[in-house]
Amino acid sequence: MYLPFDEMPADTRIWIYLADRKFNPEEQNYIKEVLTDFCQNWNTHGSKMPTSYEIKYDQFIILAVDQSQLGASGCSIDSSVRKLKEIEAKLGVDLLNQGKVSFLQDKQVSVTSVPKVKQEIADGNLEKDTLIFNPIMDKKQDLQEKWLLPAKESWLNRFFDN
Repeated sequence: MYLPFDEMPADTRIWIYLADRKFNPEEQNYIKEVLTDFCQNWNTHGSKMPTSYEIKYDQFIILAVDQSQLGASGCSIDSSVRKLKEIEAKLGVDLLNQGKVSFLQDKQVSVTSVPKVKQEIADGNLEKDTLIFNPIMDKKQDLQEKWLLPAKESWLNRFFDN
């Protein structure tokens, strides 16, 4: 059953998907329609789960499941991935490739690939204090506590001269 994202508990399980570009307003409306319908019916072994989603920075899709009463099964997670593949195909975006690195540059989300991180650093686009989006989170509360952090406090620290 769909619930507004703000009403989901802090310990709600989340999955974050980064698009390789921003969604325009029409695309965001499409995503909202598709994901509201999906969340309304998202279930595990036939039982509906409290679920939600949110679009952040016009580029991230965050899916959420309150697992306090009923946990998401492998099949239910697979169904969410299938839905994201549909969105990818319809909008011509890359959501499921995990090899992307995102950071804030001039208050805008910049996306690069893991192999290009060293070049972004050499070009001065990515510095120790640049805020990066931490892709390794699994709870809604992490969005406020750990989602944006300086590159030097992330796995990217190894690429800087220390």
